[in-house]
Amino acid sequence: MSLLAIKKLSLDIGMTPILRDVSLSIPKGKIFGLAGESGAGKSMTALSIMGLLPHAAITRGTIALDGDDLLSKSERQMCAVRGQHVGMVFQEPMSALNPLHTIGAQVAETVIVHERVSRAEAFERAAQMLDRVGLSPAHIPMDRFPHELSGGQRQRVMIAMAMVLRPKLIIADEPTTALDVTAQAQILDLLRRLVDEDGVSLMLITHDLAVMAQMADDLAIMHRGKIIESGPTPALLRGLNHDYSKTLLKSTALRPMRVPHEIAKDSPILEARNIVCRYEKSDFRAVDDVSLSINKGENVGLVGESGCGKSTLLRALLALRAPQEGEILLRGKPFTPGANVHSKAQRKDIQMVFQDPYGSFNPRHKVSRLVAEPFHLDGKKRTGAERRAAVVEMLQRVGLSAADADKYPHQFSGGQRQRIAIARALITRPSLVALDEAVSALDVTARAKVLALLADLSDDLGVSFLFVSHDLGVVRAICDRVLVMRGGKIVEDGSVEAVFAQPRHPYTKALIAATPDLETALAAREDCPA
Repeated sequence: MSLLAIKKLSLDIGMTPILRDVSLSIPKGKIFGLAGESGAGKSMTALSIMGLLPHAAITRGTIALDGDDLLSKSERQMCAVRGQHVGMVFQEPMSALNPLHTIGAQVAETVIVHERVSRAEAFERAAQMLDRVGLSPAHIPMDRFPHELSGGQRQRVMIAMAMVLRPKLIIADEPTTALDVTAQAQILDLLRRLVDEDGVSLMLITHDLAVMAQMADDLAIMHRGKIIESGPTPALLRGLNHDYSKTLLKSTALRPMRVPHEIAKDSPILEARNIVCRYEKSDFRAVDDVSLSINKGENVGLVGESGCGKSTLLRALLALRAPQEGEILLRGKPFTPGANVHSKAQRKDIQMVFQDPYGSFNPRHKVSRLVAEPFHLDGKKRTGAERRAAVVEMLQRVGLSAADADKYPHQFSGGQRQRIAIARALITRPSLVALDEAVSALDVTARAKVLALLADLSDDLGVSFLFVSHDLGVVRAICDRVLVMRGGKIVEDGSVEAVFAQPRHPYTKALIAATPDLETALAAREDCPA
């Protein structure tokens, strides 16, 4: 018997149709996957189940939990359902958690709201649940605040909040998108274990088909508010019929074709020699004696789990902080904050694409002004027409149109905003562009398009890229060489093919093993059917 049954669910917000005739069912004790690109309707389906839709939403159809229609319930009745019968793990725990309350208080609050128990008993149950999800109060005190935890630990707190009352259904909306591969593997293992031990049902929402192949018993693929294909996961992924589904599968394993090119190794663009970065008033080395070089036309990946020192090293390489020891050279000249030789000309030669382009744009400015911002670095005087022509040319290079120059950032999708960020980084024709988790928040189709774009730009413009990422799939798809970082040190450095085919360091082997792989997951499911 199905725990959750959705039949012909349609949703409009104002005059805009969002969902159309969505039907699905989730059996008890099973994992159901809902996949699709951004805007497909996955999250709106989840919010419909939770009764968290905006006031302008109009729904039709039925959502039955154990035979009880949720759409017919009042807000007061739904407050009793949320947490008690249905728990939700949101995509971004830092936004979902209250920054003013401790983690213990937030998990205990769920118990206090739904059950008549003392505060002491609620905190005791919170401690037990935190211990179950790997946050033992003996090691991670319950009086910690969310900002004091890592991304993976915050996600465990969200899971504890969702599970503390042992609900019948858990909805996990992109629970591992922003996590490194080791943290992602741990969270997925935790969710699987809780399903097996407690017999709850799990609705897993993600755009990553490799994760679906590894986790989901049944899978549905959404496109433009409709479910276009569904069925048992291995059989469905082996026999996709819809063109969109095939595109989604192809995008998961995309490796852009690059023109064979020779990398000039005799004149590095960027060099770091014996870099050491310490925190103030501490002997802890976030970056510990790191040396590296990036050559002209070379794409280099820097990978490692959260806290390994990637971001600290990147800030030093970009001259946003000074290392305590060692030196950094940009085209053979010192490149550190405050150095006499440090100039706008050097800044022009190295640019940055951030993880969240929306956060790096001024929302009050049009794209034409945002893309033209770096022009102040080259010192050239341009007329308004010349600036406009240069911006339009670069927008067209990254796959946008001239008309997009007159729009604001909020008028674009995530993938389009990332293209704007790339255009801004390339407008001064730099030698090196650093990308910090630049595609981690994109769905697989948008990510595939952006990676193909970057491969083309690297070949056409001769620019080098430094990819800082926790996603080994991205690094393998676009890079020539990969640096593996752990504990502040570079533990492995080699060509992408050599490192992935025969990793030498145990940590590199663990990273590769933790990375979800579609074919490996499908083969394992087919060899050991549930």
